[in-house]
Amino acid sequence: MEITTRFAPSPTGYLHLGHARSALFAARAGTRFLLRIEDIDATRCRPEFEVAIHEDLAWLGLSWEQPVRRQSEHFADYRAALGVLEGLGLTYPCFCTRKEIQAEIAGSPSAPQGPDGPLYPGTCRRLTPEGRAARLAEGGDHAIRLDAARAAALTGPLTFIERSEGRIGADPLLLGDVVLARKETPTSYHLAVVVDDAIQGIGLVTRGRDLLAATHLHRLLQAVLGLPVPEWHHHDLLLGPDGKRLAKRDGAVALRALRAAGRTPAEVRALAGMG
Repeated sequence: MEITTRFAPSPTGYLHLGHARSALFAARAGTRFLLRIEDIDATRCRPEFEVAIHEDLAWLGLSWEQPVRRQSEHFADYRAALGVLEGLGLTYPCFCTRKEIQAEIAGSPSAPQGPDGPLYPGTCRRLTPEGRAARLAEGGDHAIRLDAARAAALTGPLTFIERSEGRIGADPLLLGDVVLARKETPTSYHLAVVVDDAIQGIGLVTRGRDLLAATHLHRLLQAVLGLPVPEWHHHDLLLGPDGKRLAKRDGAVALRALRAAGRTPAEVRALAGMG
């Protein structure tokens, strides 16, 4: 049976050992391996990092099918999915700034909590139709958010299969009313990833355990959009000396730096726990 997997990095920096682990894990978990470039953030993505992704993965001994899907070339697919959600009445415009959101959370003793801290408190969800229309007529910036509770009421109970744990009951409200699109970016990671996985026929989504919470939301989006449902396998993360997961923003050692230092592909695969 054919199982399609994928590795989907963002070209916002050089790949490190954590990326190597994820890419190798995905390649070994399936019979068909795809590379996807998640470059929707035009302010942070750089062509040189995208080139380096291809070079580093090839150096590790990986190969993938062509063509490579680049998210920036498929905004129409995400707009279409957003249109479906809007047509179902599952979205609303949000005019709150980050500062306003933080202030409301700070002033509320019962602010909803998610796995990584307070969630959006639903301020703009409570606007009247007339209030929304007036704010839209002003022409100010706004984001589009998912009305998670309304979407969950539409789908009923949902589950998904986590390879390491079996069938899990989905909690569609775990991340609250997430942003689905902004004026400058017509999609979010959450919306784009479920659309891409469906279009590319991904049967097994492999990624780090830090993204397990997102799977609850992704299962909800798949249900309301009528998309096929893959299975998931969230692998353990590589941790640095400080006990935190490796991350580009924290200066994790890049694969190309290890290569320049004389490390072989086999040595790097071993360092990534995939020897």
